[in-house]
Amino acid sequence: MDLAVESYEVTKDFPREEVYGLISQIRRAASSVPANIAEGHGRNATGSYVQHLKIAQGSLKELETHFILSSRLGFVSKDRIHVVMATSEEIGKMLRSLIRSLQEERNGRTT
Repeated sequence: MDLAVESYEVTKDFPREEVYGLISQIRRAASSVPANIAEGHGRNATGSYVQHLKIAQGSLKELETHFILSSRLGFVSKDRIHVVMATSEEIGKMLRSLIRSLQEERNGRTT
């Protein structure tokens, strides 16, 4: 959730002409990550949860791509992008670990 909030904060300073462009895309991708995690968890089925976690991973990569583009266009400083990307990387690691754990549990293997 913190990454979504940070994404909203970062995009407040973007040019107005990006309201329906990068701002919208970044905010949509950022809010999609925790939303998919919550939706998958709420389904109470491991397979569905894993599928939603994978969708969250995709949204995370989409978000990273939009931030890299934003940096290259000069909409956000490299220092701020570094912080956002570090947070994103950490979330990605947690998602991969959770997916692996759930898949092993589902397949009858525990670590």
